[in-house]
Amino acid sequence: MSVVSQVILKADDELRYPSSGELKSINDFLKTGTQRVKIASVLSENQKKIVDRASQELWRRRPDFIAPGGNAFGQRERALCLRDYGWYLRLITYGVLAGDKDPIESIGLIGVREMYNSLGVPVPGMVESIRCLKEASLALLDEEDAKETAPYFDYIIQAMS
Repeated sequence: MSVVSQVILKADDELRYPSSGELKSINDFLKTGTQRVKIASVLSENQKKIVDRASQELWRRRPDFIAPGGNAFGQRERALCLRDYGWYLRLITYGVLAGDKDPIESIGLIGVREMYNSLGVPVPGMVESIRCLKEASLALLDEEDAKETAPYFDYIIQAMS
């Protein structure tokens, strides 16, 4: 949920107008709108490149994942991994656009560890894959945009760890 939605809902729950501090937080949020849209555009327009680079780096770091018996051995399994990487990258864009980690939590992290454990997917491997996604993504952004984006990746990494 965006800062704007949070302020409005809180004020409405309390049957009051937003305070000057809340209005300032909305103003600050709106000032960063262009940056957030730019970041989301770069990530979405480069999704394939990011996923390809991140997966290549992951396979380099963890060749056991694509070796016989590994969780990403075979075309189907590898395709499923790449699908998940794209999905997590999309979650990051939702968080960046909202300026908040709530969309990441509500859409993508509730029950994720249990799901991967039940499927026999090593959670530490997923954490490593998110680190690779982070590195590939941040490499396409300037320093200021990378600084703004990194905490959303870190949030997923922390939640999975």
